[in-house]
Amino acid sequence: MMTVQTNKSATTAGGIKLDAPIFDPQAFRLNDEQAAIIATARELGQTVFAGRAATYDREARFPSENYKDLHRAGLLGIAIPKKHGGLGADYQTYAIAAAEIGRYCGATALTWNMHVCSTLWSGPLADDLDMDAATRAEHERRRAVHYKRIIDDGAVYSQPFSDGGAAAAGGVAFGTEAKPVDGGWLVNGKKIFASLSGHADYYGVLCTEIAEGEKASRRNTLYLALPAKADGVSVVGDWDPLGMRGTVSRTLLFKDVFVPEDAALMPRGVYFQAAMRWPHMFLTLSPTYVGLAQAAYDFTVRYLRGEVPGTPPVKRRMYPTKQIAVAQMQIKLEQIKGIWFQAITEARANPTKEQVLRAYAAQYSVMEGANEIATLAIRTCGGQAMLKSLPLERIYRDSRCGSLMLPWTAELCLDRIGREALYETGESDD
Repeated sequence: MMTVQTNKSATTAGGIKLDAPIFDPQAFRLNDEQAAIIATARELGQTVFAGRAATYDREARFPSENYKDLHRAGLLGIAIPKKHGGLGADYQTYAIAAAEIGRYCGATALTWNMHVCSTLWSGPLADDLDMDAATRAEHERRRAVHYKRIIDDGAVYSQPFSDGGAAAAGGVAFGTEAKPVDGGWLVNGKKIFASLSGHADYYGVLCTEIAEGEKASRRNTLYLALPAKADGVSVVGDWDPLGMRGTVSRTLLFKDVFVPEDAALMPRGVYFQAAMRWPHMFLTLSPTYVGLAQAAYDFTVRYLRGEVPGTPPVKRRMYPTKQIAVAQMQIKLEQIKGIWFQAITEARANPTKEQVLRAYAAQYSVMEGANEIATLAIRTCGGQAMLKSLPLERIYRDSRCGSLMLPWTAELCLDRIGREALYETGESDD
């Protein structure tokens, strides 16, 4: 079983003063084990990832070195059950740890989410769903294979989601198809904006199982781990986006890729059950942006106090306009943290209607609020703070991308909140 070591002092061995946690363990009633895991993520982010983030962004290069560090720290297995050698973290613990990493490198946090979800969905989330004894035993045997690769070898999994249509929003079946053949499936299709393309060892692909003569159905969604080096897998296109440049989210193509039965990350029918009964599974993109919101606020306070490395020690904190702006940022940040913490704490199977609406509201608040705070930070700090030698410019660009991400874009959250607040299941105006 993996364990984590955390430095309980205010400084590291290298003399770096550690930042206070985004969510104080005592104030937010986190236990000692949770606090230790989250502190490990925060210390690694601040002392290691922050110094590399600008290079990954500038070069649009995947943070491969960070993943070796995540493996050494036990964090690649954060959501893997302890009996399989992982840390056994629950949803809430993972989400807060991811926010801490997002505070220092957005691209690392966002791609780490794609990796962790392969273990979170097949681990504690799947344990919360219905399976008969035989299916659960088979799932236990199969997931142990995937978990061993991660714990022993540092294997990195990704989660390419979007086909480029309505499937990623849950509207129709995934266009990537899996045809049953002897011993497994043949997979054909593509995934766009596929983070970790060319850098993951396995692609956790959501696809639709279609037997001869059948029509595509969301109920037949499979979640399969395709080896990156399998015949028929290719990565195409360029990657030069506005933000989150280190995610390297190029397009994946699958042409008659054979996938054995043991590659299933979830048994037949379980992904569809999860999508219907465990909606918070789609909230896991948000922790990165909670971290970015905190980072924009942290930078502003340090900049106005004359404490940002690489800038003259000039204080700007005495001006009332600056003080009011910081107050506005603090209020927005606390609003984001409050609703988001409540939402991740409520994550479970079969949440109430109120809890689902709150999850949508939390997603919207985080994704839009992070960029609002970053925008206010730019206006408050001024032109010098926009230099690429400082992190605020990157934080701003990274934070702008969150509200665009499926399956819960900002627009979809608004649509669902309005509709589901006004209509009960099955109601219409006919």
